[in-house]
Amino acid sequence: MSFELQGSGTYEDVVLQAKALIEDEPELVPNMANLSALLNLTLKNINWVGFYMVQPDGNLLLGPFQGKPACIRIKAGRGVCGTALAEKKTLRVADVHAFPGHIACDSASRAEIVVPVMKDGKVYAVLDVDSPFEDRFTAEDETFLEKIAAELKSYISLQNQREEAFL
Repeated sequence: MSFELQGSGTYEDVVLQAKALIEDEPELVPNMANLSALLNLTLKNINWVGFYMVQPDGNLLLGPFQGKPACIRIKAGRGVCGTALAEKKTLRVADVHAFPGHIACDSASRAEIVVPVMKDGKVYAVLDVDSPFEDRFTAEDETFLEKIAAELKSYISLQNQREEAFL
């Protein structure tokens, strides 16, 4: 299945929309919320999209998302999200039920792509997109979602500076 958007437009149009949505907001979480909503409205054949944020213990905590209720905490190295975190790379899985250690938050999900949100070689979050269709995600989807994740880089340092100020 090729890259598909709801309505007309291209993935580059969505990247431009993403930039416009977040450019004036310095906070990471609201930007993740808006990006989740944008992707949910524009991507076809998905049933969940959102972020998990890396916590001080190195595991993932549910962040902003669109879709059914989700797993709240995921250990590094577990499931598709935890494996993408541990390996620091995008994982595109054609059939999640064949993925070792898959965590079934929604039994309707058949395919998944997880993109690390990284800065300076460190993972701060992962962008997770699920589909009820096997083999839904392509290399084109991967490139597009990596561009979306990269848009959050500049907000990571601002968030970290604020958190360190409270320690």
